[in-house]
Amino acid sequence: MLPNRLGGGSLRRQSRAKKPLMEIACLDLEGVLIPEVWINFAERTGIDELRATTREIPDYDQLMRQRLAILDREELGIRDIQDVIAGMDPMPGAREALDWLREHFQVVILSDTFYEFAEPFMRKLGWPTLLCHRLEINDKGMISDYKIRQPDPKRASVKAFHSLKYRIIATGDSYNDTSMLSEADAGILFRPPQNVIDEFPQFPVATEYSELQAEFAKASERDL
Repeated sequence: MLPNRLGGGSLRRQSRAKKPLMEIACLDLEGVLIPEVWINFAERTGIDELRATTREIPDYDQLMRQRLAILDREELGIRDIQDVIAGMDPMPGAREALDWLREHFQVVILSDTFYEFAEPFMRKLGWPTLLCHRLEINDKGMISDYKIRQPDPKRASVKAFHSLKYRIIATGDSYNDTSMLSEADAGILFRPPQNVIDEFPQFPVATEYSELQAEFAKASERDL
């Protein structure tokens, strides 16, 4: 049993000696560990329509169809997006927060990003486990479609982990994370927009990584 360390102090798990619990920390990727790829791409290209995320459009299929239509209209392909991603880094403090979580939990990133986008970030984050989606790219390098693993994949993943008798603590920042947070044994919002805070007041909110670590430690110590 490992002690929880946070800010030089000690957050100790209670009553685990007799009955240790197997826990998985499930994290969203964009907005939690890395900046929003599409927002950065929008800023680079000057196409404001590409700034939309699940914070504004909860329906993920609607959002992706909108994005693909814009890419087709502007004749922008996978290489254009990957060039922008190559110059991006994880959010300040994200690697350290992720390393802290890996000391105390099994960690899985559940994301609506795509493997074709994520590889540079995974390298910079120390190759955490990532479950996400894939793109279909034609021979001209244009994105023709996308394939999700299954409907509501973040929630489905948490249900699958539950079937393996794991306890789940999850965090995310947007609408597409809320079904995962609801399915988890404990859910935490990290730097969400005000509309998500207002609509889902049942979830605690963290705005700094130190606060997020404290919420994970608190949820781990609690009988859920």
